[in-house]
Amino acid sequence: MIWSEVRHAYPNCWLIIEAVEAHTADERRILDKIAVLEACDDNAEVMLAYERWHQAYPQREFYFAHTGREELDIRERRWLGIRRSHMDFLTRAGAIINLRDLRLDIAA
Repeated sequence: MIWSEVRHAYPNCWLIIEAVEAHTADERRILDKIAVLEACDDNAEVMLAYERWHQAYPQREFYFAHTGREELDIRERRWLGIRRSHMDFLTRAGAIINLRDLRLDIAA
């Protein structure tokens, strides 16, 4: 689905969504294809649901959003000058990221 279809199918609702197909442009995450995983009644419930999904499947790309938003505005966050998607790749590859000392250790 695309966001306009999601908004139509789930009016005035908090959702947990997954980016099935996505890309980055101008430091914004563009979700080309979305899967709706869960509908929630309020923002407290959606935060708990997001944490549950993220803990169960940390490698997948989840977001929460309210369908009252006409467009999704997802900005890529950077740590140590590195995009989140790159940080996820590095940690899956065995890198240890120390944010306290601002150091990145890569296993040989």
